[in-house]
Formats: sequence, C-alpha cells, structure tokens
Amino acid sequence: MQDIVKSDLKRIFGFSQFRGNQEPIVDNLLNDKNTFVIMPTGAGKSLCYQLPAVVSEGTAIIISPLIALMKNQVDQLNAIGVNAHFLNSTLNKTESKKVKSEVASGKTKLLYVAPESLTKEENVEFLKSVKLSFVAIDEAHCISEWGHDFRPEYRKIKSIVALIGPDLPIIALTATATPKVQQDIQRNLQMEEADLFKSSFNRTNLFYEVRPKTKKGTEKSLIRFIKSHKGKSGIIYCLSRKKVEEIASLLKVNQINAAPYHAGLEPAVRMKNQDDFLNEDVDVIVATIAFGMGIDKPDVRFVIHYDVPKSLEGYYQETGRAGRDGLEGHCLMFYNYDDIIKLDKFNKDKPVTERENSKVLLQEMAAYAETSVCRRKFILNYFGEKMEKDCGFCDNCKRNRETFDGINHLITALETVKLCDERFGLAHIVEVIIGGENEYISSYKHDELDVYGKGKDEGEKLWTSVLRQAMIRGFLEKDIENYGLLKVTQEGKEFLEDPFSVDLYKDQDFEKMEEEIESNDGDGNTDLAYDEELYDLLRAERKRVAKSKGLPPYVIFQDPSLEEMATLYPTTREELAQINGVGMGKVAKFGSSFLKLIAKYVEENDIETASDVIVKSSGSRSKIKISIIQQIDRKIDFDEIAENLNLSFSDLIQEVEQIIYSGTKLNIDYYIHHIMDEEREDIIHDYFMTAEDDKIEYALEELEEEDFAEDEIRIYRIKFISDHAN
Repeated sequence: MQDIVKSDLKRIFGFSQFRGNQEPIVDNLLNDKNTFVIMPTGAGKSLCYQLPAVVSEGTAIIISPLIALMKNQVDQLNAIGVNAHFLNSTLNKTESKKVKSEVASGKTKLLYVAPESLTKEENVEFLKSVKLSFVAIDEAHCISEWGHDFRPEYRKIKSIVALIGPDLPIIALTATATPKVQQDIQRNLQMEEADLFKSSFNRTNLFYEVRPKTKKGTEKSLIRFIKSHKGKSGIIYCLSRKKVEEIASLLKVNQINAAPYHAGLEPAVRMKNQDDFLNEDVDVIVATIAFGMGIDKPDVRFVIHYDVPKSLEGYYQETGRAGRDGLEGHCLMFYNYDDIIKLDKFNKDKPVTERENSKVLLQEMAAYAETSVCRRKFILNYFGEKMEKDCGFCDNCKRNRETFDGINHLITALETVKLCDERFGLAHIVEVIIGGENEYISSYKHDELDVYGKGKDEGEKLWTSVLRQAMIRGFLEKDIENYGLLKVTQEGKEFLEDPFSVDLYKDQDFEKMEEEIESNDGDGNTDLAYDEELYDLLRAERKRVAKSKGLPPYVIFQDPSLEEMATLYPTTREELAQINGVGMGKVAKFGSSFLKLIAKYVEENDIETASDVIVKSSGSRSKIKISIIQQIDRKIDFDEIAENLNLSFSDLIQEVEQIIYSGTKLNIDYYIHHIMDEEREDIIHDYFMTAEDDKIEYALEELEEEDFAEDEIRIYRIKFISDHAN
C-alpha cells in the first residue's frame, strides 16, 4: 500500500515527496484511525484527505462549508484525472441525480457535501446505500462557538455520520484552532481519542505589517502599496459591501485591475469576478470579511485588511491566503480602534454568551494591532505555540522599538493574578492594578488588596500590554476550561521567587508612527531566483493553455514549477517530469507547448543547460550569470570580465552580488589578494564577522579611519557571504 501511495503522490499530484506531517496523517487515515489535523493554510491540508480517498476503496465524503471552495477543489481534481463531485444547493434535480449515479457506480473518489445538504433525509438514505471510505470534515473550527466562523449546522455532523456509517473513520481538519477551539472540536465530534497532528502555525514566508488608518492617508497608502506590487495577485478585505464597492471603484480609477466580490452581487457577476481573479484577468479582488471567499489560489502575493477582522483566527486564516505556494506574501492591515467599536456594536443583538465571546476576540485583535512585540510571536502565542526569538520579518521587528525594564511591572501583574485566586480575566486584573471602581472589584473585596491601585499612574493601556507580554513570555496562561481566566505558570512562579531584569516593549503610538510607516512600504521583495524573461513567457503560455482548457492557470502548473523551469530549462519530457509539482501525467496533458517554448528560448539565447550549472538570476538573462561564473572559475580579472560582457564595473559587482546572495558559491580569493593585503583583509573580515548588518554605508562609517573604498568593501562582502553563507 505504501508503494501505491508514494506512486500516486507523484503520478497524480505531481509531488516527489510529502511535506511536513502529511505522510503520518495519510498513514493514520488509511489505517482506519480517527485523525485530527491542525495545519496552517498553504501547508497542504487538502492532500491529507485527497490522496487517501484516491487509493481507498469507495467514496470519501468531504464536508465543506463553502460552495465556492467545493467547486474550486472539484475542478482541480477533475483536471488531474480524479473523479470528484459536489452535492449542494447549486445543483438542480437532474444534476444531483447524475452525481448520485456516479457515486453509486463506484467511480467517484471524493464527494464534497455542504453541511446543510448532509442533513437532508434523501441524501442520508442515499449515502447509507453506497460504499464509503471515510468522512473528512474540513474547516472543523466551524463547530466551535469560540471559532471565528461558527456554523450551527456543524454541530449536527457527528449524529449524521453515525447514521450513514457508524464505523467510518473521521478526519477533522482546520487551519486555525486555539487550544480552546481544539478542545471544543474534539468533544463535539467525540474524537477525544483521535490522533492529533498539529503543525506549526509559523508561516515564515509571510511579512506582517499594521499601519494606522487615517481619513486622508489610507487610500493613498493603499494605492501606493498595490502599484508597488504591479501585476501581482492580491486580496483586499473590507467590513461592508458598500466599502467593497468604494475601494474597487477607487482602484479602477487609479488604473489598478480590480473587481468586487460580496454576497450582494448577482451570482453570475460574483462567479465571473472570482473566475477572472483565478484566471489572472483581474489582479486584485476586493471582498467582505463576512463572506467566505473559498478561493484556493496559491500565488496570492498580498492580503490587505482595509478594515479590522473580527478575531485573530479570522485574520490568520485570511492572511494565510497569501503565499500558499511558499513564496513571499505581504499581509498588511490598516488599523483604527473605531473599527473595533463598530464590530462590537454589530454584536449587540447576539445572545449574551456569544456577545461576550465576541468582545474577548475583538480585544485580542486590538492588542495584536497595537503591540510592539514581534507579530509572529504574538500570533503563535495565541495559538498555543512558543517562539523564543523575534522573527525579524514583520514591521515591529524591522523598526526601532521603545523598551523599558519590566521587572517590577511583571511582579505586580503576576502577584495580582495570584491574589485574585486565578479566577479572573485580563480586564479585571488591569482594573485592580489601576484602582478601578466597579461592582465586581468591591464585591470581591479586591479594592482591599495590597496591589489595588498600584499602577494607577501608568494607565490601562500599559498594564494591558504588560499582562499580554507576560503571556507571550510564558509567565501567564489562559485557562482552557474557563476561557480567558489567567493563571500563573510554573515559569511565572519561578520568576516571582527569583525575579530578573526583563525588557518589555511599549505599545505603538499610531499617530506618531504614521509618517514613518507611510514612507516605508516594507515590500520585503527578494531577488528573483530564475530567468525572468523565460518565466514571463511561461506564464503567458500557461494563461493561454488554461484559457483553452477552461481552467485556472495554476491548475496547469503552479508558480514554483514555472520558476524551476526558468532555472533548469528542461527540454525533454523526462526532464520536465522531474520538475517539482509536474509529474509525467501533467507532461502528457499539458507539457508539449511548454517544452517547445523552452527549447526555442534556449536556442535563441544560447543557454547552457548542464545540470551542474544551476544559476539564480534577477532580471538579467541566465547566460550572463553562467558566463560570469565560468570566467571567475578561470580566475579572470574583474575588469576584464566587465569588458568581455560589455558591463560597467559597478554593474558587474551587482551581478556577482545577486549570484552569491541567491546561494551560489564563488571563489574570488585570487582577485581579493590582487586588490588588498592580508592585514586589510583581516580588518574587514573582523568587521563583517561582528556587524549586525551588512549594509555598505554602515561599513564605510565604521571603517572610516581605515580609508576603505566602497568597491573594496563590496567585493570583500561577496567573498564573506560566499564563504560563510553558501
């Protein structure tokens, strides 16, 4: 069975190996064990049930809340030769009958069903009569009232599954689950004994940024940001349908190819806008936060929240739609506390418990926006994951932050939690510390505690931040059973027994930051690791083939596959099949025109395709890179290389920098020894060995007394990076 699984992974899905936890998850399900998967968006969650469904006997039932997502996944599966269907309210009687006939014949491997359709008696009776392999519950967080997208219909799933197949194994999957939500899901599905596979929530390729939302500056900032990502796919989330229409119109007027998407549009218009986005006829889609997009598009390069989401879970899932192919993604949120107030008002008609839950989730969202702590650290802590060091890849890590010694603040905060018997949430603890006056404080006699009013001079905002940073550091934790109540951890108790100096961050002052943020778009662009000219031709060909087949372009080949083609120049069917994400099945179906295009390009540009010369490039044709590497291998003087290639000396250095920064090792010792003596080499080597940044301007400033020329430093930096990083 193991061999069949591995074979189908490559033959059908085009992958040579599993990612992360995929393999043990697939094995677990194929061994008929209940399985609970928590895996971030973009980590390959759907493969965990699609592959077992293909190799198992019978039909797998996939319960999914989004009609658009069902259609999207079924189209992709059909495109790679897997028989899949969906059963939901969009089908008429004839279409439903046809789907059921396919399932009954045993041809269908995956049947996607909406939870509402699953509860219909006729569908239950039908599913009881056919051979089923297992049940997959996608977006399982919809089960929990603490989840960001609670769906009451999801609460009925367990009882329906018990009717259609009491012995069927169940796999529940979600991209966003705090410890509380995880517990809710397992209890409701009676899956406490299920094997849990929890992947890290750390999406290392995503850059997180929050900018202040102002009346005058935000629209300008938005347009500048999108224009700096020209031609790239992006999603913008807004709070209301009206705002979606306004922003979509604003972008169009500013020559940005955008379309709106919300539940109020005519179904045909909404579907056309979604298809245009998937088919790359529209660059930017503007959508309501409330409406689940269900877009499984891997090459979204940015996600912008024009308005604040209702919860960190929602925010995490929505930002997770960026960079699903593993390449860079920028997550930008515009924040103003007025949005939090508006969202809280929307909850006024909800039942009391739901309203209180929503309020807690909104305060978490506000805390994330206003914090100066590493954003990745904040998000991971929220999902019960600890990260020791700052990520260095968010707006907070990129700027200078104001800190203060928090030893006394932390002692006060932890002692207050203990003196309140660990039975209260963050807001109450803050009220006690700042000397608040309300019925709760007086009724519990907390106004008689020694800590009462101890922090009144520093205000609510600072103490809220102190408590949150205590949680991130692991000194405090939330009680899972009684969500929101704070408890002192073992680490916190040890700190109280033996306190030590701790640097805490002051929260953001958004008004003060506005000018700094708007002058720094934080694009986080990296050098392109492929032949850009060929890559553009391949994208155009992909779009043409996709249009002729009536499919989204990424179904043909995903961006990382095109990038690899533009790096390795495959010119035979066998070489193309070795490209990650391709496989011989796709070569047979789509490969012919791509191979012709690559062969023609290689011939016209006189490119060497030897497998041992893999060069990463940025904009310049790869043959220039190859020529530089070959001439350096022959120890030719840099001035002569520049002359041979008709480049200025500065341009040559830039080309060499791009080669080594993209990971290729070069030995330029012969040239270094020619331009500087050993003593000067040692001085500059020692500088780079201890420097916090490799910027040339910093080196020139630090080495001013040694009278180094800029070119000397740049050339030695090439040697240093090549020797130590490649």
